[in-house]
Amino acid sequence: MKNPFFRILIICLIVSLTACGAPKGEPQVIKIAVLPVLDTLPIYIAESQGYFTEAGITVELIPVNSAPERDQLMQTGQIDGMLNELTSTILYNRDEIQVQVVRYARSATQDFPVFRILSAPDSGLLTVDDMKNVPIAISDGTIIEYTTDRLLEQAGFAGDEIASISVPKIPDRMALLMSGEIKAANLPDPVASLAIKNGANLVIDDTALPEVSFSVYTFSKEALNEKPDAVKAFLAAVEKAVVDINTDKTRWRDVLVEKQLIPEPILDTYILPDYPTAGVPNEDQFKDALAWLMEKGLIEQPSNYEDHITASFLP
Repeated sequence: MKNPFFRILIICLIVSLTACGAPKGEPQVIKIAVLPVLDTLPIYIAESQGYFTEAGITVELIPVNSAPERDQLMQTGQIDGMLNELTSTILYNRDEIQVQVVRYARSATQDFPVFRILSAPDSGLLTVDDMKNVPIAISDGTIIEYTTDRLLEQAGFAGDEIASISVPKIPDRMALLMSGEIKAANLPDPVASLAIKNGANLVIDDTALPEVSFSVYTFSKEALNEKPDAVKAFLAAVEKAVVDINTDKTRWRDVLVEKQLIPEPILDTYILPDYPTAGVPNEDQFKDALAWLMEKGLIEQPSNYEDHITASFLP
C-alpha cells in the first residue's frame, strides 16, 4: 500500500466504524438454579413482565428439587447463580472463595415469618418451654438448624436443652409431623401455614428474631468477573419485580399456580410476604452465621465479610 492517501482513507474508515460501534451480539445469558420455594417469586415475575428482556439479558431458570442438586450444578459450573442462604455460602467457600452473596432474596419480618417451629397435632406441646429436650425435625447444617438453635437460645434454652432429629426433605418432615411420628419440626412458610391449617400447633417462628432468617442471591466468582453488567441487569430487573409484588400482592395468582409456590388448599387465603428491597446481609448477620458454623464444627477458620458478600452489583 504505497499510496499514502489511500492508507489515510483506510485508517479513517476503521476509526469511523469503531466510533459507530460494532453490531451488538446476542444478549448475555445468565443461568439461575431455582428451588420450588416462595423466595423465587420475584424472578418469575421479572420473567413474566419482560423485565429481563428489557434489561438486555437472557435468564435461563433451571429448576432443582433439592439444595444438594443446586450445589452440584454450581460446583460443576453449570449455573451462574442460585438462591441459597448465608450459612451455605460460607460453607461453600470453606476451602476457597468461589461464590459471593449479591442480594437478599427473602427475609423474615415482624409480620411475615420464613420459618416456624411447629408441634404435631394432639401432641400437647403448645409453648416454647414444652420444646425442652423434644427432638425437632430439621435439616442438619442448614438455615433450618441455625434458626432453630437461635430461636430457642433467645427463648432461654441452654445448649443441652435443644434436641433435634435430621429429616432433610421438607415433604418428609411435613408428613412425619402431621402423622405424629415426630413431635415437632421446623418448616418454611407457606408449607408451615398448610400444616397449621391441618392441625399442627405454632410454637414459635422467626418473627421473634427476623435478623437471623433470610435467603440470598449468590453468584459464582467467575460469573461476577466475566458478566458483571449482566448480573447488575439481573438484579435491577428483580428490583422492579419486588416493587411490583409489594405494591399489589393480589396480581400474581397465575404465576403462583403455574410454579406451585403456594399449596393449593391455602392459595386463596395466604398473604404474600413483603420482599426485601435492594440490600445485602450486614456484618453482624455474617458474624453470627459464621460463629454458629464454628460452634457446630462445620467451619474451622474465621473469614472476612467482604470475601462472602458484596453490594457492588445492586441497582
